[in-house]
Amino acid sequence: MNLLQINLQDFDPDIAREFGAGASGMDFLGVSLFDGQSLLTTLIRFVFNLLVCWVIIHFFYYKKANRKDYYFTFLMFAVVIFLIISLMENMKMNIAYALGLFAIFGMIRYRTETIKIREMTYLFVVMGLSIVNGMALSTSYAELLMVNLLTVIVVWILDGTRLLKHTATKIVLYDRIENTKHGKEEDLKADLIERTGLDISKVEVGHIDYLRDVAYVKVYYKPIDGEVNTIDTITKLKDFEV
Repeated sequence: MNLLQINLQDFDPDIAREFGAGASGMDFLGVSLFDGQSLLTTLIRFVFNLLVCWVIIHFFYYKKANRKDYYFTFLMFAVVIFLIISLMENMKMNIAYALGLFAIFGMIRYRTETIKIREMTYLFVVMGLSIVNGMALSTSYAELLMVNLLTVIVVWILDGTRLLKHTATKIVLYDRIENTKHGKEEDLKADLIERTGLDISKVEVGHIDYLRDVAYVKVYYKPIDGEVNTIDTITKLKDFEV
């Protein structure tokens, strides 16, 4: 009896696929030219992953940061990582390769600009979802939907609501050095509030240059419009170049 004529229900799905069950019958050098079921599954999961990542990036990150460069970066990470992980899963490669790839991408640091902690968090979320959606080929759509929906809900609660009050920081080159003395913290804070118009909650004194009578102070304030200012901590002119 031909091996392929045996009832495939008695076999593990992976073993059945190994012996050619569900193949299109067309192959080149042992590789199937077209597998409709696998192609459709990958396409559905790709669209689903891209949609979820786009919702997180567009409605939570970009709404506050307004950074088109990171918008593009996050979406491309979602696309490329999903496709790589999905291909690796289809090839039945060891999960250690996927985790190794995740660790390599997690250590990426662009040389033109240090990635802020908020951007790194969103990058981690996008990468994590793409890896989960790419590897969960044997997971039901309901379970996969629940995982992604829970992620979106948590991001919305923590960054899309007023549950966590955002405190922004700004580096100021301060010229009234007499107010930086110990015991004049309130005078320093009142002067900065008057001159900047910001709702300042805390002020820290940093580097002091007595030759030029200036000092760097770090101001903690509540953003007026809730947006994240991406140049608050920039103190050098060359750093303004994007």
